[in-house]
Amino acid sequence: MVNKKEEIEDSVFNHKTLDEIYEEIQKVYLTNNKPWVIGYSGGKDSTTIVQLIWEAISKLPEQKRLTPIFIISSNTLIESPILLNHVKTMQEKIRTASDEQKMPFRFEHLKPKINDTFWVNLIGKGYPAPTRMFRWCTERLKINTADDFILNKVSEFGEVILVLGVRKQESTARAQTINNYSIKDSVLSRHSKFSNAFVYTPIKDFTVKDVWTYLLQKKSPWGADNKDLLNMYKNQGNGECPLVMDTSTPTCGGSRFGCWTCTLVKVDKSMENLIESGENWMIPLSNIRDLLYSTTDPEKKHMYREAKGRNGKIRIKTDGTGISFGPYKMEFRKELFKKLLETEILIKKKYGKDFTVIYPEEIHEIRKTWLLESVDWEDSIPKIYKEVTGNDLNWINEDLGLFNQDEKKLIKGICEKNDFPSSLLIKLLDAERQIQGMTKRGSILGKIEKIFSEEWRNEEEVLRGELYDN
Repeated sequence: MVNKKEEIEDSVFNHKTLDEIYEEIQKVYLTNNKPWVIGYSGGKDSTTIVQLIWEAISKLPEQKRLTPIFIISSNTLIESPILLNHVKTMQEKIRTASDEQKMPFRFEHLKPKINDTFWVNLIGKGYPAPTRMFRWCTERLKINTADDFILNKVSEFGEVILVLGVRKQESTARAQTINNYSIKDSVLSRHSKFSNAFVYTPIKDFTVKDVWTYLLQKKSPWGADNKDLLNMYKNQGNGECPLVMDTSTPTCGGSRFGCWTCTLVKVDKSMENLIESGENWMIPLSNIRDLLYSTTDPEKKHMYREAKGRNGKIRIKTDGTGISFGPYKMEFRKELFKKLLETEILIKKKYGKDFTVIYPEEIHEIRKTWLLESVDWEDSIPKIYKEVTGNDLNWINEDLGLFNQDEKKLIKGICEKNDFPSSLLIKLLDAERQIQGMTKRGSILGKIEKIFSEEWRNEEEVLRGELYDN
């Protein structure tokens, strides 16, 4: 008797031979004279995709391997360290093997724009740790980088075929998405956003067992050992983080390979599994993740976040019981920046691991953001960096006319005596500072108007006013 699980997991090899799968790939490659873009995460599904395509194309005569195949991998700069190292190793192996075997594969390592990185948004702009209700990280770190690359290739070649390692068995939503954009009598689907891009999903009918059967029975053509990949899954959990194309893609936290900072899950099982398997050096990273997750607790938000939003307004909850908090307070952002630097030093000194927690480019961008948006007159970033590391970071000398501590203390004292918000006066003075030296000063009126339109009452005053008006 066949149980339900066996019925659901109907092997693709019951319906197609491996040679037939290769022939389909060859037909798509030769019939559609469009460059391919393969989303590669380093996990089992994307590895299967690249290996299947490599084997199929290698069977073609060299003169027919003309259409370029781009393999793109997104590095969010907060990737799971183990997977990141694996992807970098595979990247070099694939590049070398492609050149030696005269294959059309080109590996591209994508990174988010500097103003889109996780720490620039979280520490620089004060964005709160991502939640399922405010998943701001996915678009900035993954979707935008892939979209930019695809659009660049569309502009260069006219059309592209995006090859994804998605499987219908993974979820009902995945299966529905694949079916919704399918093209009649074609193995290609339409792209959900780009009219000049098509989607090809060669392993959509594969089961998990099919994937591992193929990887463990067929030798990697670029010299990798797929048993190492299997061992990595034993430590991480049964899942992977695919190339993310839209916000419907599930979070990679929990049992999936994903970002080590992920706060979309209460417990990061993948990191716990790695630590339990001997990667003790990741404990400090886990502590930072847990700290970020704790800030999402509704009962603790007032401790970490401003009452005002980034637009200067205070939003009252629809039920009138409180406010919807804004960005992280500067005090917490400074403390978190300090903790990141300390963690990087700890990992290197105690565990002997050369791991970058926050990149120099991000630190420079955070400093610029604080000076321009958060009115950081103290220019705190270089001071914190020097305090923790004992070094400097080739700081750009900005002639910002910053106030010193004594002057800032004087301003606050005057404001307190006159019952005037010191933050309001600081913003007004900063607006004046930003247009110093300009010939035309008309823009200052708009800046002043915008500043005065912000909410300058505290949380209690706003709530009292709201309740009284009701």
